[in-house]
Amino acid sequence: MPQLQFEIKRFNELSTTELYHLLQLRAEVFIVEQNCVYQDIDGKDYKALHLIGTFDGKIVAYSRLFNAGDYFDNASIGRVVIAAAFRDRKWGHDLVQAAISAIEHHFGTTRITISAQLYLKKFYEVNGFEAVSDTYLEDNIPHIEMLKN
Repeated sequence: MPQLQFEIKRFNELSTTELYHLLQLRAEVFIVEQNCVYQDIDGKDYKALHLIGTFDGKIVAYSRLFNAGDYFDNASIGRVVIAAAFRDRKWGHDLVQAAISAIEHHFGTTRITISAQLYLKKFYEVNGFEAVSDTYLEDNIPHIEMLKN
């Protein structure tokens, strides 16, 4: 079965077409699907490494990677997203593992903090994260801070 192809780019390396498609994917999931009005374009894309997963030439997976101090005290992963039509392939695990490997390679650490939507707690635990906070609301969605050492 064909797999995702991953590529990492800095903001200034993204083509306008790539930027358009990754912002479209983020809006489809985080704003429309989750019915959450929030400012997705938050000024942090400039600092992030962008992990892009493509399948058959189309961006279907994505996450942002931050060095320690750019978002949390530790390195971090955010905006983890798989296009709805591809979630049955369990590529979320591949995406998170690629993000962990990229952080280790680019930032030299495996200590990673995330702000995870609460319903994904078990998903992130399978990928080596553990809860380190109580539940809190972020954009009116229950979240929990998680850490991978």
